[in-house]
Amino acid sequence: MRIAKIWLVMLAALLLVAPARTWADETAELTQKLMPWAKLLSGGVERFGVDASIQVDGQKMQAQLRRWDAQTMAVELKHGQFPFRLIRTAGRTVLVLPAHRTAIVAEGEVRGVDTLSPVGLMDRLIDQDTMVRPYFQLLSGNSEAMISILAGEYLAKRTKLGANLEVDAEHLRLSRGEDVVEVRRVELGVDEQPGEIPQGYSIQKVDRTEMETLVVRGIRRGLEVLAPSVALKNPARKSAKVAHGELRWVEDQRLVLLGGTPEQIGTAQGQLIAAEMKKCQDSVLGIVGIASTLNDGRWFLDSLRNAWRRLEKHIPADEIAEMDAAADAAGLDREQMRLANVFPELFHCSGFAVMGKATVDGKLYHGRVLDYMTMIGLQDACVTFVIALAGKHTFVAAGYAGFMGVVSGMNDQQISLGEMGGRGEGNWDGVPMATMMREALQDCSTLEQVKQYWSNSPRTCEYYYVFSDGKIPDAVGVAATPEKIEFIEKGASHPQLGPGIADTVLMSASDRLQTLRNRVEEGYGKLDAASAMGLMARPVAMKSNLHDVLFVPQDGVVYIANADHDRPAADRGYVKYDFGQLAKEAKMLDNQ
Repeated sequence: MRIAKIWLVMLAALLLVAPARTWADETAELTQKLMPWAKLLSGGVERFGVDASIQVDGQKMQAQLRRWDAQTMAVELKHGQFPFRLIRTAGRTVLVLPAHRTAIVAEGEVRGVDTLSPVGLMDRLIDQDTMVRPYFQLLSGNSEAMISILAGEYLAKRTKLGANLEVDAEHLRLSRGEDVVEVRRVELGVDEQPGEIPQGYSIQKVDRTEMETLVVRGIRRGLEVLAPSVALKNPARKSAKVAHGELRWVEDQRLVLLGGTPEQIGTAQGQLIAAEMKKCQDSVLGIVGIASTLNDGRWFLDSLRNAWRRLEKHIPADEIAEMDAAADAAGLDREQMRLANVFPELFHCSGFAVMGKATVDGKLYHGRVLDYMTMIGLQDACVTFVIALAGKHTFVAAGYAGFMGVVSGMNDQQISLGEMGGRGEGNWDGVPMATMMREALQDCSTLEQVKQYWSNSPRTCEYYYVFSDGKIPDAVGVAATPEKIEFIEKGASHPQLGPGIADTVLMSASDRLQTLRNRVEEGYGKLDAASAMGLMARPVAMKSNLHDVLFVPQDGVVYIANADHDRPAADRGYVKYDFGQLAKEAKMLDNQ
């Protein structure tokens, strides 16, 4: 990600602008110096090499790019944590991971459009959802007039940018404070070859189309997250209706109502939010997939396949049918849809329930803070779902496009659930956490039923929860692993949570827990919806805060705040949903 950052800084410096007193002369001179680099970007030079020295945020790394012909190239990064060499020829693609003494090898034909073929590669990596796209199109247009525009803009705004650019036909140096990128062209020897796998390395073989597609989609999505376009940050708010489904916009949030059989609601979701489903997959399988592979030395999708094989028998057939129908309707791969749905959720979150003497009106207020991976762009796929599955309780969930499970939800029986992740990744011989959350909302009518369901089900990993029932009202904290489960009643003291506070359940960790406790004690007896939302403000919510939810089960009301590309959820406004009315409308979709 640091390499992408400095690349964006370089592009920004090249492309921002406005002329000074020597506009004509300086612009003409800089234009001629930039033309050779524009030819490289546009594919106008088939055989070339470049070496780059990069220093960003105090870290140093070396990078090399070699291109021999239209099918053959090699990219190498020398970095203390994530060194790699990617070798691509007509017949195979190899990812060499020196830190793990491993090579991931893919051979044969590459299908589809998202390939690592050097021809047009930059055009595939930089799409319309990143602000880099228009600048890239100008810079790679190989037109002297276009380059002149960019050169003039840079000269005008270089002081404001604080960036200094030195460039000639063979050398380019961009500096901004202590961050420096230096690039040099090198001549390729007549007999120079892409290189082979070092002796003694273990070999992992994977499908070549899968490998190249994942790398392209991951890098492309990463650029969107690092430098989102205006359109991505402010999408067109278009409502839509299909059989068994409806998409609405409530202020700046997507609301999707679904009703019918699993196949019907899966199809409706795929028809309504296909683009958002693809963004979600590209974040989870692409960005995380690349980072995980470099970090672990194992092909990420194969790791997910192993998880799926162990989890599949615990996932209801209806949920799998819904996934498959959604994938088909959105034009996505069924297997990848399934793998994205078992992506391990390692959340660092907080949750609370306050009621009785703790609140101004005695009502139960259940808050849930999701702190998780805003850096991979899941905020582009945020969706509030209201789902009326035939024969089940209707529920509302703060979720993500294409994700069938639930991490924050409430049903029409005034049951609300919120989850907090712990440790134990790899303990996957049980029901996936998000599946358990959804099954409980669909099937349980009381807090006691929820507790029994968790006690009697095979569980995965380590998770913490807050379960609440507005009918009583009551709530419990839960600590669950595959081996044991503990229910923490309201007002109870606990070694990890501190002395009990009457009529409250508080779940968090470290300094966030103490801040949450202090806020509850300060507002005790006066807490209402507004002040309960205030309990979730930072630093209880972390910088990675993806969504915050406040459930008011007795009123049938839900308040949801989602992160955007500039602010965590806690720093943005909440949207109020009348779940009681929305549940009625979702049930009507079941009869279409």
